[in-house]
Amino acid sequence: MAVASFVLGLIGLLVLNLFLGPAAIVLAGLALWRGTARRGRALLGLGLGVADLIVLGSLVAMDGTVSWGIAG
Repeated sequence: MAVASFVLGLIGLLVLNLFLGPAAIVLAGLALWRGTARRGRALLGLGLGVADLIVLGSLVAMDGTVSWGIAG
């Protein structure tokens, strides 16, 4: 779960922030709660999930819509 959280958080920075960010946060929380041996990856996944939501929030604030694209 820790590795999945990390991967989802990393991919979420580029696409589907709204879905992959919270999924990364939930998986990281579950991995940490279960006492994973990959604690560093779980914490990175948690941080990336939060970063996904921050990126989404800033892009929405600039554009005013939930949908956004790299081309503008």
